[in-house]
Amino acid sequence: MNSYSTTMSGAEINVFLTGIGGANAWQESSNGIGDTRYQVLISSGLAGALKPEHKVREVLAAESICVAHELNVVCCDSQLVEIAAACGAKKVKHFYSADHVVVGAKEKQELSVNADAVEMESGQLLRWAAARGSRGIAVRAISDEVGEDLPLDFNQVTTRSGALSIPRVLGQVARRPTTIPSLIRFGQQSRLAAESLAQFLDRYLNQLATLDPGFTEEGAKKA
Repeated sequence: MNSYSTTMSGAEINVFLTGIGGANAWQESSNGIGDTRYQVLISSGLAGALKPEHKVREVLAAESICVAHELNVVCCDSQLVEIAAACGAKKVKHFYSADHVVVGAKEKQELSVNADAVEMESGQLLRWAAARGSRGIAVRAISDEVGEDLPLDFNQVTTRSGALSIPRVLGQVARRPTTIPSLIRFGQQSRLAAESLAQFLDRYLNQLATLDPGFTEEGAKKA
């Protein structure tokens, strides 16, 4: 797992890149972070929209996470959600943490009944944080809208560690060269979403450290 550390407004920030998938996020967090108690954990990344009002580049902050095949939701810290909204995120009811990459627009439509956006890691990460007494929030930027199919089946091109396999991607493209324009478009949308997320996190982390002196004592931590 790649990790980075810095300080912002007096707060120590650790960034951990966990890869794609809830199981990977749980394992990588456990291995990389160990038993350290983090004051705040932010599960961030990209997500697919499940409702038409959520557009590419928008940053969403969820009040809770619905986890695939589980009845109970994982709640985000309400104060952290409100601060995120004040920093420009759109507050929404639920993210859906899937156990696979949701590729098709049809499946997105089915999931839209219960959630605003789909991703794969936040449910496991926030459960991990709660078990250690940390406050948690899930923040995601939209990379693809509800009516869009993904250009590739990313379930087939992801390694066990949650990384994209370039040879597998090239293999799919070689078999279906007509997907190249949509793959380029998806790449552009993902880049814009990542830029929007980075700008939000810069504002958000500064605000956390400024509003609550407690964050500067132990550090605002990001995963």
